[in-house]
Amino acid sequence: MELCVLTVSAMARAMQSQRIMQIPVEITFRDIEHSDAVEARIRDWVDKLERVYDRITRCEVVIGQPHHRHRKGNSFSINVRLTVPGGEVVSSHDPGPDGAHEDVYVALRDAFQAAKRQLEDHVRTRLRRDVKVHTGGGQSAHGIVTFLDVEKAWGWIEPPDGRRVYFHRNSVLDGKMDTVEVGDEVRFAEEAGNEGPQASTVELIGANGRHHLKAV
Repeated sequence: MELCVLTVSAMARAMQSQRIMQIPVEITFRDIEHSDAVEARIRDWVDKLERVYDRITRCEVVIGQPHHRHRKGNSFSINVRLTVPGGEVVSSHDPGPDGAHEDVYVALRDAFQAAKRQLEDHVRTRLRRDVKVHTGGGQSAHGIVTFLDVEKAWGWIEPPDGRRVYFHRNSVLDGKMDTVEVGDEVRFAEEAGNEGPQASTVELIGANGRHHLKAV
């Protein structure tokens, strides 16, 4: 067994704090040769997961070959374990009986995409359980976009009180979700939703939507 521990750095999404996130990533090559290229691909996938949820505290990845000695060619099993507040997210990929000659990058893709889906489910569950619901009483509020889903399907807004407010791309006025970036200032109307507090409408402020929040 060969063990390699990597540190993946990414910029935190909150514009106000400008803090650096560091996720310890433990990569184990089990019964296969170590590969720098595979490590690099794993770093890319971990970065994508951090963009889904910036509170991952640890990631463990095990890459191996199933013990099917009668097979010819290569097949790969992948296990991804994420440590997150409130628990773990575990995803695995097994090539099955017809997995000979499988590409390791395809196996990584399948395992990390499954981890991404589970992570999104975890985030939604956390929002329902842990986020205190504050309604805006129909009035608009200002906040900073602190997080965007990899596919820009949804994200979080952080108002000055430090809460996280969910928003969906359909809530962004004028169909401008594709132009929204982390750090943008927005005006939004808040309501109570199934996922916790959410924005019913989101409007970018200013020409580029990147004005700093004014002190209240």
